[in-house]
Amino acid sequence: MTGASYSGAGVDVAAGERAVALMRASVQAAQRPETVGDFGGFAGLFDASALTKYRKPLLATSTDGVGTKVAVARAMDVHDTIGIDLVAMVVDDLVVVGAEPLFLTDYIATGSVVPERIAAIVSGIAIGCRLAGCALLGGETAEHPGLMAPDEYDLAGAGTGVVEADELLGPGRVVAGDVVVAMAASGLHSNGYSLARYVLLGDKGPGLNTYLAELDRTVGEELLEPTRIYAKDALALIDAVPVHGLSHVTGGGLAANIARVLPAHLAVDIDRSSWSPLPIFNLIGRLGAVDQLELERTLNMGIGMVAILPESDAKRAIDLLVGRGVGAWVCGVVRARVESEMGDAEAKGGGGGAVTLVSQHKIN
Repeated sequence: MTGASYSGAGVDVAAGERAVALMRASVQAAQRPETVGDFGGFAGLFDASALTKYRKPLLATSTDGVGTKVAVARAMDVHDTIGIDLVAMVVDDLVVVGAEPLFLTDYIATGSVVPERIAAIVSGIAIGCRLAGCALLGGETAEHPGLMAPDEYDLAGAGTGVVEADELLGPGRVVAGDVVVAMAASGLHSNGYSLARYVLLGDKGPGLNTYLAELDRTVGEELLEPTRIYAKDALALIDAVPVHGLSHVTGGGLAANIARVLPAHLAVDIDRSSWSPLPIFNLIGRLGAVDQLELERTLNMGIGMVAILPESDAKRAIDLLVGRGVGAWVCGVVRARVESEMGDAEAKGGGGGAVTLVSQHKIN
Protein backbone atom coordinates (compact mmCIF):
# COMPACT_ATOMS: atom_id res chain seq x y z
CA MET A 1 0.00 0.00 0.00
CA THR A 2 1.37 3.38 -0.99
CA GLY A 3 1.32 6.01 1.73
CA ALA A 4 -0.34 9.37 1.38
CA SER A 5 1.68 12.30 0.07
CA TYR A 6 1.28 16.05 -0.34
CA SER A 7 1.30 15.70 -4.12
CA GLY A 8 -1.22 12.90 -3.89
CA ALA A 9 -3.47 15.26 -1.94
CA GLY A 10 -3.26 17.71 -4.82
CA VAL A 11 -0.45 20.09 -3.85
CA ASP A 12 2.44 20.19 -6.31
CA VAL A 13 5.44 21.69 -4.49
CA ALA A 14 7.65 21.38 -7.56
CA ALA A 15 5.16 23.36 -9.65
CA GLY A 16 5.17 26.04 -6.99
CA GLU A 17 8.95 26.27 -7.14
CA ARG A 18 8.87 26.51 -10.92
CA ALA A 19 6.28 29.30 -10.71
CA VAL A 20 8.60 31.23 -8.37
CA ALA A 21 11.49 30.78 -10.78
CA LEU A 22 9.40 31.99 -13.73
CA MET A 23 8.21 35.12 -11.92
CA ARG A 24 11.64 36.13 -10.62
CA ALA A 25 12.52 38.49 -13.48
CA SER A 26 9.13 40.24 -13.34
CA VAL A 27 9.38 40.85 -9.60
CA GLN A 28 12.97 42.09 -9.82
CA ALA A 29 11.92 44.58 -12.49
CA ALA A 30 9.29 46.09 -10.16
CA GLN A 31 11.48 47.48 -7.40
CA ARG A 32 12.41 50.83 -5.87
CA PRO A 33 15.80 51.95 -4.47
CA GLU A 34 14.43 51.41 -0.94
CA THR A 35 13.86 47.70 -1.51
CA VAL A 36 16.15 45.59 0.69
CA GLY A 37 17.22 42.01 0.08
CA ASP A 38 16.69 39.53 -2.71
CA PHE A 39 13.52 37.98 -4.09
CA GLY A 40 12.23 34.90 -2.28
CA GLY A 41 12.62 35.78 1.38
CA PHE A 42 10.04 35.14 4.07
CA ALA A 43 9.29 38.87 4.33
CA GLY A 44 9.70 41.81 2.01
CA LEU A 45 11.92 44.59 3.34
CA PHE A 46 11.69 48.32 2.67
CA ASP A 47 14.23 50.86 3.94
CA ALA A 48 12.14 53.09 6.23
CA SER A 49 14.96 55.63 6.53
CA ALA A 50 13.55 57.00 3.28
CA LEU A 51 10.76 58.44 5.43
CA THR A 52 13.16 60.74 7.29
CA LYS A 53 12.78 63.30 4.51
CA TYR A 54 9.19 63.84 5.66
CA ARG A 55 8.30 66.31 8.42
CA LYS A 56 5.45 64.16 9.77
CA PRO A 57 4.85 61.12 7.55
CA LEU A 58 1.55 59.30 7.64
CA LEU A 59 1.47 55.75 6.32
CA ALA A 60 -1.58 54.89 4.22
CA THR A 61 -2.70 51.34 3.50
CA SER A 62 -5.23 49.77 1.15
CA THR A 63 -6.22 46.26 0.16
CA ASP A 64 -8.43 45.00 -2.67
CA GLY A 65 -8.99 42.40 -5.35
CA VAL A 66 -10.39 42.45 -8.88
CA GLY A 67 -13.72 40.71 -8.32
CA THR A 68 -15.34 38.62 -11.00
CA LYS A 69 -13.16 40.07 -13.76
CA VAL A 70 -10.99 37.07 -12.88
CA ALA A 71 -13.69 34.85 -14.43
CA VAL A 72 -13.22 36.63 -17.76
CA ALA A 73 -9.45 36.16 -17.63
CA ARG A 74 -9.95 32.46 -16.94
CA ALA A 75 -12.48 32.06 -19.74
CA MET A 76 -10.21 33.88 -22.21
CA ASP A 77 -7.12 32.06 -20.90
CA VAL A 78 -5.37 35.44 -20.78
CA HIS A 79 -3.68 36.03 -17.45
CA ASP A 80 -1.03 38.71 -17.99
CA THR A 81 -3.28 41.77 -17.56
CA ILE A 82 -5.40 40.95 -14.51
CA GLY A 83 -2.47 41.87 -12.26
CA ILE A 84 -2.51 45.41 -13.65
CA ASP A 85 -6.12 45.63 -12.50
CA LEU A 86 -5.12 44.49 -9.03
CA VAL A 87 -2.46 47.16 -8.67
CA ALA A 88 -4.82 49.86 -9.93
CA MET A 89 -7.50 48.99 -7.42
CA VAL A 90 -5.00 49.26 -4.55
CA VAL A 91 -2.71 52.17 -5.43
CA ASP A 92 -5.41 54.49 -6.74
CA ASP A 93 -7.16 54.24 -3.38
CA LEU A 94 -3.88 55.26 -1.71
CA VAL A 95 -3.36 58.28 -3.93
CA VAL A 96 -6.84 59.62 -3.08
CA VAL A 97 -5.47 60.81 0.27
CA GLY A 98 -2.40 62.24 -1.45
CA ALA A 99 -0.17 59.28 -0.60
CA GLU A 100 2.68 58.13 -2.82
CA PRO A 101 2.45 54.33 -3.20
CA LEU A 102 5.64 52.74 -1.82
CA PHE A 103 5.13 48.99 -2.06
CA LEU A 104 2.58 46.26 -2.68
CA THR A 105 2.28 42.60 -1.73
CA ASP A 106 0.05 40.11 -3.51
CA TYR A 107 -1.77 36.88 -2.68
CA ILE A 108 -2.87 34.34 -5.29
CA ALA A 109 -5.08 31.38 -4.35
CA THR A 110 -5.58 28.63 -6.92
CA GLY A 111 -6.90 25.12 -7.18
CA SER A 112 -3.76 23.92 -8.94
CA VAL A 113 -0.49 25.73 -9.54
CA VAL A 114 0.22 26.03 -13.25
CA PRO A 115 3.62 27.74 -13.22
CA GLU A 116 3.19 29.58 -16.51
CA ARG A 117 -0.23 30.92 -15.46
CA ILE A 118 1.00 32.12 -12.07
CA ALA A 119 4.02 33.74 -13.69
CA ALA A 120 1.75 35.53 -16.18
CA ILE A 121 -0.43 36.87 -13.36
CA VAL A 122 2.61 38.13 -11.47
CA SER A 123 4.06 39.70 -14.62
CA GLY A 124 0.91 41.83 -14.82
CA ILE A 125 1.24 42.80 -11.17
CA ALA A 126 4.85 43.81 -11.81
CA ILE A 127 3.84 45.91 -14.81
CA GLY A 128 1.20 47.62 -12.68
CA CYS A 129 3.72 48.36 -9.95
CA ARG A 130 6.08 49.94 -12.47
CA LEU A 131 3.23 52.07 -13.84
CA ALA A 132 2.39 53.17 -10.30
CA GLY A 133 5.99 53.76 -9.23
CA CYS A 134 5.81 51.32 -6.32
CA ALA A 135 7.76 48.18 -5.49
CA LEU A 136 6.38 44.66 -5.65
CA LEU A 137 7.80 43.70 -2.28
CA GLY A 138 6.53 40.17 -1.86
CA GLY A 139 3.63 37.80 -2.20
CA GLU A 140 2.21 34.35 -1.71
CA THR A 141 0.78 31.68 -3.97
CA ALA A 142 -1.44 29.15 -2.19
CA GLU A 143 -2.70 25.90 -3.72
CA HIS A 144 -6.18 24.86 -2.53
CA PRO A 145 -7.10 21.49 -4.09
CA GLY A 146 -10.58 20.39 -3.15
CA LEU A 147 -11.65 23.94 -2.32
CA MET A 148 -11.07 25.43 -5.79
CA ALA A 149 -11.26 23.86 -9.24
CA PRO A 150 -7.86 23.19 -10.87
CA ASP A 151 -8.16 26.17 -13.25
CA GLU A 152 -9.74 28.46 -10.67
CA TYR A 153 -7.84 31.29 -9.00
CA ASP A 154 -8.37 34.56 -7.20
CA LEU A 155 -5.97 37.31 -6.28
CA ALA A 156 -5.74 40.14 -3.79
CA GLY A 157 -3.18 42.78 -2.92
CA ALA A 158 -2.26 45.16 -0.14
CA GLY A 159 -0.35 48.38 -0.60
CA THR A 160 1.34 50.98 1.58
CA GLY A 161 1.95 54.63 0.79
CA VAL A 162 3.11 57.76 2.56
CA VAL A 163 1.87 61.36 2.74
CA GLU A 164 2.85 64.41 4.77
CA ALA A 165 0.32 64.94 7.57
CA ASP A 166 -0.29 68.56 6.58
CA GLU A 167 -0.75 67.59 2.92
CA LEU A 168 -3.38 64.91 3.57
CA LEU A 169 -6.30 65.26 1.15
CA GLY A 170 -9.87 64.92 2.34
CA PRO A 171 -13.30 66.54 2.67
CA GLY A 172 -11.98 69.26 4.97
CA ARG A 173 -10.13 70.92 2.08
CA VAL A 174 -13.07 71.07 -0.36
CA VAL A 175 -14.93 74.40 -0.60
CA ALA A 176 -17.90 75.77 -2.52
CA GLY A 177 -16.81 77.06 -5.91
CA ASP A 178 -14.28 74.27 -6.49
CA VAL A 179 -14.63 72.38 -9.76
CA VAL A 180 -14.65 68.65 -10.35
CA VAL A 181 -12.16 67.57 -13.02
CA ALA A 182 -12.92 64.16 -14.52
CA MET A 183 -10.20 61.76 -15.64
CA ALA A 184 -11.20 59.38 -18.43
CA ALA A 185 -11.48 55.66 -17.71
CA SER A 186 -9.93 53.04 -19.97
CA GLY A 187 -13.13 50.97 -19.83
CA LEU A 188 -15.10 49.13 -17.18
CA HIS A 189 -11.98 48.96 -15.00
CA SER A 190 -12.63 46.30 -12.31
CA ASN A 191 -16.14 46.97 -11.06
CA GLY A 192 -19.60 45.90 -12.16
CA TYR A 193 -18.43 42.68 -13.81
CA SER A 194 -21.25 40.64 -12.32
CA LEU A 195 -23.68 42.85 -14.24
CA ALA A 196 -21.49 42.97 -17.37
CA ARG A 197 -21.10 39.19 -17.43
CA TYR A 198 -24.83 38.65 -16.83
CA VAL A 199 -25.73 40.87 -19.79
CA LEU A 200 -22.94 40.10 -22.25
CA LEU A 201 -22.08 36.49 -21.45
CA GLY A 202 -25.49 35.14 -20.46
CA ASP A 203 -27.82 33.08 -22.64
CA LYS A 204 -28.96 36.13 -24.62
CA GLY A 205 -25.62 37.93 -24.71
CA PRO A 206 -23.17 38.07 -27.64
CA GLY A 207 -20.50 36.01 -25.83
CA LEU A 208 -16.79 36.48 -25.28
CA ASN A 209 -15.53 35.74 -28.78
CA THR A 210 -18.03 37.84 -30.73
CA TYR A 211 -16.55 40.79 -32.59
CA LEU A 212 -18.71 43.91 -32.27
CA ALA A 213 -18.15 46.85 -34.61
CA GLU A 214 -19.15 49.36 -31.93
CA LEU A 215 -16.32 48.06 -29.74
CA ASP A 216 -13.92 47.46 -32.65
CA ARG A 217 -12.86 44.23 -30.96
CA THR A 218 -14.35 41.15 -29.36
CA VAL A 219 -16.43 41.31 -26.21
CA GLY A 220 -13.75 39.39 -24.32
CA GLU A 221 -10.99 41.77 -25.39
CA GLU A 222 -13.10 44.71 -24.25
CA LEU A 223 -13.85 43.13 -20.89
CA LEU A 224 -10.15 42.44 -20.28
CA GLU A 225 -9.06 46.03 -20.98
CA PRO A 226 -6.78 46.81 -18.00
CA THR A 227 -7.81 49.35 -15.39
CA ARG A 228 -6.07 52.67 -15.87
CA ILE A 229 -3.56 53.45 -13.12
CA TYR A 230 -3.76 57.13 -12.17
CA ALA A 231 -1.24 57.20 -9.32
CA LYS A 232 1.63 59.00 -11.05
CA ASP A 233 -0.72 61.35 -12.89
CA ALA A 234 -2.56 62.26 -9.68
CA LEU A 235 0.70 62.86 -7.81
CA ALA A 236 1.96 65.07 -10.65
CA LEU A 237 -1.31 67.01 -10.47
CA ILE A 238 -0.94 67.45 -6.71
CA ASP A 239 2.55 68.86 -7.25
CA ALA A 240 1.35 71.30 -9.93
CA VAL A 241 -1.94 72.70 -8.59
CA PRO A 242 -3.70 72.97 -5.18
CA VAL A 243 -5.76 69.78 -5.31
CA HIS A 244 -8.38 69.74 -2.55
CA GLY A 245 -9.71 66.24 -3.08
CA LEU A 246 -9.49 63.11 -5.21
CA SER A 247 -11.96 60.28 -5.66
CA HIS A 248 -11.32 56.87 -7.19
CA VAL A 249 -14.50 55.84 -9.00
CA THR A 250 -15.01 52.15 -8.20
CA GLY A 251 -17.93 50.18 -6.75
CA GLY A 252 -20.93 52.43 -6.24
CA GLY A 253 -20.24 54.59 -9.28
CA LEU A 254 -19.66 58.32 -9.64
CA ALA A 255 -22.18 59.71 -7.19
CA ALA A 256 -21.36 57.51 -4.20
CA ASN A 257 -17.60 57.82 -4.58
CA ILE A 258 -17.52 61.58 -5.06
CA ALA A 259 -19.87 61.98 -2.09
CA ARG A 260 -17.23 60.28 0.09
CA VAL A 261 -14.76 63.14 -0.39
CA LEU A 262 -17.24 66.00 0.16
CA PRO A 263 -18.11 67.52 3.53
CA ALA A 264 -21.74 67.05 4.53
CA HIS A 265 -22.68 70.70 3.86
CA LEU A 266 -21.61 70.65 0.19
CA ALA A 267 -23.04 69.18 -3.01
CA VAL A 268 -22.08 68.62 -6.64
CA ASP A 269 -24.18 68.34 -9.78
CA ILE A 270 -22.29 66.15 -12.25
CA ASP A 271 -23.11 67.28 -15.79
CA ARG A 272 -23.63 64.23 -17.97
CA SER A 273 -23.50 66.41 -21.10
CA SER A 274 -19.79 67.08 -20.47
CA TRP A 275 -18.78 63.66 -21.84
CA SER A 276 -19.86 60.66 -23.91
CA PRO A 277 -19.55 57.28 -22.19
CA LEU A 278 -17.46 54.65 -23.95
CA PRO A 279 -19.45 52.24 -26.17
CA ILE A 280 -19.22 49.39 -23.65
CA PHE A 281 -21.43 51.26 -21.18
CA ASN A 282 -24.11 51.96 -23.78
CA LEU A 283 -23.90 48.33 -24.93
CA ILE A 284 -24.56 46.95 -21.45
CA GLY A 285 -27.40 49.39 -20.92
CA ARG A 286 -29.05 48.59 -24.25
CA LEU A 287 -28.68 44.80 -24.30
CA GLY A 288 -29.64 44.43 -20.66
CA ALA A 289 -32.35 47.10 -20.66
CA VAL A 290 -30.53 48.46 -17.61
CA ASP A 291 -31.99 51.60 -16.08
CA GLN A 292 -29.67 54.62 -16.33
CA LEU A 293 -29.43 55.15 -12.58
CA GLU A 294 -28.68 51.46 -12.10
CA LEU A 295 -25.85 51.71 -14.63
CA GLU A 296 -24.50 54.76 -12.83
CA ARG A 297 -24.65 53.07 -9.44
CA THR A 298 -22.76 50.06 -10.78
CA LEU A 299 -20.28 51.27 -13.42
CA ASN A 300 -17.86 54.19 -13.70
CA MET A 301 -19.52 55.35 -16.96
CA GLY A 302 -16.17 56.49 -18.38
CA ILE A 303 -14.72 58.43 -15.43
CA GLY A 304 -12.19 56.52 -13.33
CA MET A 305 -10.89 59.29 -11.08
CA VAL A 306 -11.87 62.88 -10.29
CA ALA A 307 -9.92 65.77 -8.80
CA ILE A 308 -11.56 68.62 -6.90
CA LEU A 309 -9.65 71.88 -7.11
CA PRO A 310 -10.05 75.66 -7.45
CA GLU A 311 -11.76 76.82 -10.64
CA SER A 312 -8.80 79.12 -11.37
CA ASP A 313 -6.53 76.08 -11.67
CA ALA A 314 -8.85 73.95 -13.82
CA LYS A 315 -7.25 74.73 -17.19
CA ARG A 316 -3.75 74.10 -15.88
CA ALA A 317 -4.90 70.81 -14.37
CA ILE A 318 -6.60 69.66 -17.56
CA ASP A 319 -3.61 70.63 -19.71
CA LEU A 320 -1.27 68.69 -17.42
CA LEU A 321 -3.43 65.55 -17.47
CA VAL A 322 -4.03 65.65 -21.22
CA GLY A 323 -0.30 66.15 -21.72
CA ARG A 324 0.25 62.94 -19.75
CA GLY A 325 -2.21 61.04 -21.94
CA VAL A 326 -5.21 61.18 -19.60
CA GLY A 327 -8.42 62.66 -21.03
CA ALA A 328 -9.71 65.31 -18.63
CA TRP A 329 -12.50 67.87 -18.41
CA VAL A 330 -14.62 69.81 -15.92
CA CYS A 331 -17.72 67.76 -15.11
CA GLY A 332 -19.18 69.63 -12.13
CA VAL A 333 -18.96 72.48 -9.63
CA VAL A 334 -19.08 72.26 -5.85
CA ARG A 335 -21.89 74.27 -4.24
CA ALA A 336 -23.66 74.64 -0.93
CA ARG A 337 -25.98 71.79 -0.12
CA VAL A 338 -29.66 72.60 0.20
CA GLU A 339 -31.10 71.50 3.53
CA SER A 340 -32.20 67.85 3.44
CA GLU A 341 -30.94 67.50 -0.16
CA MET A 342 -30.30 63.89 -1.18
CA GLY A 343 -28.01 62.82 -3.99
CA ASP A 344 -28.28 59.92 -6.43
CA ALA A 345 -26.35 57.62 -4.11
CA GLU A 346 -25.19 57.64 -0.51
CA ALA A 347 -21.49 57.66 0.29
CA LYS A 348 -20.10 54.35 1.49
CA GLY A 349 -20.44 54.23 5.25
CA GLY A 350 -22.95 57.09 5.22
CA GLY A 351 -22.10 60.75 5.66
CA GLY A 352 -20.44 62.83 2.98
CA GLY A 353 -21.97 65.35 0.63
CA ALA A 354 -24.72 65.12 -1.98
CA VAL A 355 -23.94 64.25 -5.61
CA THR A 356 -26.54 64.30 -8.37
CA LEU A 357 -26.09 63.49 -12.06
CA VAL A 358 -27.93 65.99 -14.26
CA SER A 359 -28.60 66.58 -17.97
CA GLN A 360 -27.98 63.83 -20.56
CA HIS A 361 -24.84 62.44 -22.14
CA LYS A 362 -23.53 63.61 -25.48
CA ILE A 363 -24.34 61.33 -28.41
CA ASN A 364 -21.36 60.55 -30.63
